[in-house]
Amino acid sequence: MTRIIGLTGGIGSGKSTVASYIASKGIPVYIADEEAKKLMDSKKISTKIQAIFSENILTIDGTLDRKKIAAIVFNSPEKLSKLNAIVHPEVKKHFRNWLNLHKNAPFIIKEVAILFETGGNLSCDKVILVTAPEEIRIQRAMKRDNVDRDSVLKRIQNQLPEEEKISKSDFVVHNIDLQNTFIEIDQILKILAKP
Repeated sequence: MTRIIGLTGGIGSGKSTVASYIASKGIPVYIADEEAKKLMDSKKISTKIQAIFSENILTIDGTLDRKKIAAIVFNSPEKLSKLNAIVHPEVKKHFRNWLNLHKNAPFIIKEVAILFETGGNLSCDKVILVTAPEEIRIQRAMKRDNVDRDSVLKRIQNQLPEEEKISKSDFVVHNIDLQNTFIEIDQILKILAKP
């Protein structure tokens, strides 16, 4: 039975960099957000999503206007939960099929930004949390997304506090210096490779 290892981290923690590093080692990595985006762009799902919004949320070429959707759901928990009710089951189904393709791997990595917030940690055998001091995370996110400090802080406030994530994780990687982070990840992968 392939073990599922959750990989998560708050905004600007560097979990995507860690996911890429792990994938470069030949370990199957499932990036839930990327897969969700691809699924949302399918005609079947984008039509269902449009149906929950009174305003048009499609671009001229018929794809979802993600910025518009984000602005709406940010202020409407009800619409956000309707959106999640469409997207999450589709991602779950997609992940099960993907997992089946990698059933011979001793373990796979499932990278999910809001793993604890969605209860996704409950279906993981172990969880790796990537973290960094808040100020470093804010600076990274501002630079990466070209946004102001307030936008980043709002997103941080929508995520579970770091202390809570740390207490729920099996491995905690403090991603301040990338070289040290990769050394820590290598040690964790060695532990995970043991049956």
